[in-house]
Amino acid sequence: MKFALIGPPQSGKSTLFDAVSGQRLDPTHAPGERIASVAVPDPRLDYLAEIYKPKKYTPAHLEFIDLPGVSLADAHGQAEFRKAMATVRKCDGIVMVVRAFESDSVAAYRNRVNAKADIDELHTELIFADLEQVMNRIEKLEKSVLKPTKTRDAEIRELAMMKRVREALEKEAPVSTAIHNDEERGIATSFGFLTLKPVLVVVNVGESQVAADAPFQHEHARATIAMSAEIEAEIARLEDADRTAFLADLGLKEAAKLRLIRTCYDAVGLCSFLTCGEDEVRAWTIFRNMEAVEAAGKIHSDIQRGFIKAEVVAFDDLKANKDMRGAKAANKVRLEPKHYIVLDGDIINFRFNV
Repeated sequence: MKFALIGPPQSGKSTLFDAVSGQRLDPTHAPGERIASVAVPDPRLDYLAEIYKPKKYTPAHLEFIDLPGVSLADAHGQAEFRKAMATVRKCDGIVMVVRAFESDSVAAYRNRVNAKADIDELHTELIFADLEQVMNRIEKLEKSVLKPTKTRDAEIRELAMMKRVREALEKEAPVSTAIHNDEERGIATSFGFLTLKPVLVVVNVGESQVAADAPFQHEHARATIAMSAEIEAEIARLEDADRTAFLADLGLKEAAKLRLIRTCYDAVGLCSFLTCGEDEVRAWTIFRNMEAVEAAGKIHSDIQRGFIKAEVVAFDDLKANKDMRGAKAANKVRLEPKHYIVLDGDIINFRFNV
């Protein structure tokens, strides 16, 4: 799963990326896209590793892409932003980072510190980028449907959808408001429409506000969270023992990395099931409400094709009974069919035959 970090210049976006990824921005190089695969911390996996002492430990991962901040104050900046959106279209979610801290040493974007106005501006540019793409597609379809081809009926339906999408975007409503069924959602997803993607907002606050809730919830975001990117970058550079004390002094229970990852998971509708053994303990990322047979395919297509049953135990049940042997003795391990809906934290051993 990929998440793009976007935001105005001096918003603290790259500093937040540093905190989450462990990378450091080199100020001597021109800004460009930066990519990091970030392991998803999971205490459940740590517990299983203590039991099995596996040869391999494989957590789930999320990929974050840091895009250069671009000023939208002029046509050149807007054009640069549109170019960057080609990368964002390939991502599963968008993280908007906006500034809410005052500082005499950091130039304010547009000579203001107004987080909500910055989000509104970014959202408007996403609308315009999608509208440009829709207009081009409508122009192509209007020519294509005049020809008696095998795909004409499907193109007529798509044209009707695209015109509806255009109307929504012209009213500054996201693409998601104009989608009526699974067929249309599939078409829209294939185009990578920006306003169809879940948006998370990170409000970059000053030190005095690090333990407070976000100052507002934005209507176009799945979630809005507050954090200080500068402080979080400092936390990320500390040793574990020092980090715990530093967080406590600030009134924080956890670092930004954990909060951002969990928020990304929730926004896209993700969860993890676990597999364990002496060879490997591993977390597998899936969408919520996925059936067992589909989850099996995440491991290998042969397991999905030859699926027989899923041997399942909830992590909490395993932990309450110390280990797998105890869970079985307590009758907490069960066999589930292919249409079983996998739950977050399920420990699964798939039985299959090919």
